[in-house]
Amino acid sequence: MIREIVKIDEELCNGCGDCVPNCHEGALQIIDGKARLISELMCDGLGACLGHCPMGAITIEKREADDYDEVVVISQMIKSGKATVFAHLKHLQEHGETGFLNEALTYIKANRDIMPFKISEVHELLHGEKEHKQEAAGPGCGCAGSAPQSFNVAGIKMAAPVGEVPSQLTQWPVQLHLINPSASYFNGADLLVAADCAGFAYGNFHNDFIKGRKMIIACPKLDQGKDIYIQKLVKLIDEPRVNTITVVIMEVPCCGGLSQMVQMAAQMASRKVPVKEVVISIKGEVLTEEWM
Repeated sequence: MIREIVKIDEELCNGCGDCVPNCHEGALQIIDGKARLISELMCDGLGACLGHCPMGAITIEKREADDYDEVVVISQMIKSGKATVFAHLKHLQEHGETGFLNEALTYIKANRDIMPFKISEVHELLHGEKEHKQEAAGPGCGCAGSAPQSFNVAGIKMAAPVGEVPSQLTQWPVQLHLINPSASYFNGADLLVAADCAGFAYGNFHNDFIKGRKMIIACPKLDQGKDIYIQKLVKLIDEPRVNTITVVIMEVPCCGGLSQMVQMAAQMASRKVPVKEVVISIKGEVLTEEWM
């Protein structure tokens, strides 16, 4: 069948192994100094490993691949212990993968005598505290940020109406594929590198992040040609000599790839530039803000 599955660029992979523990299904291993997809049956294609590769070597592609087999995955995972199994079950729940989750639960209940935990603990894990109302999603929904969710904003303090809020954008274009790093408006500018979704999640994005900065946007999950992105970022650092870079990303795992691209560009550039990372929650709150 044609489905989403992990793709590893062996030229970019440095064999660090950071992706391995973040693949709960056990589909990745380091072999001969490179990350390898050892079983298509065990790769769910949801991309939890994406944001943990410091080299940007892991992407998701659509191709002919064996069907993901949850029973194979969960049966092999038991030997890794309770923490790994629970992380996997939560992973499925957060992605709305109810079909795979039910297969895993059926296997666990049928083999409860060999489980390193109690069934009641599984129930507490999945049904204890529900912060978000989640809807079912089909297989291969991409990454943790693609699970459909709704949440109540009634408790959020609303600002008093002040009429029309002016845009703080001072240049065009903004998409990283489209910008010209040699454009004069980048000269000595404070640069904002934002994930596509961030501007929609954070209510006061224009005033808090765009104001006083030149802006570019990108999506580390869906955009193609990430090597071109890194080349352009290196050029922005070296030629117009941008003053600072602020990276604004979402809390979902795959979004971390944008920070990694900026860090790689900063390391490759011939001059140093301060880089700050701001992480936004799906509810539009600043979770962390720190210099990298």
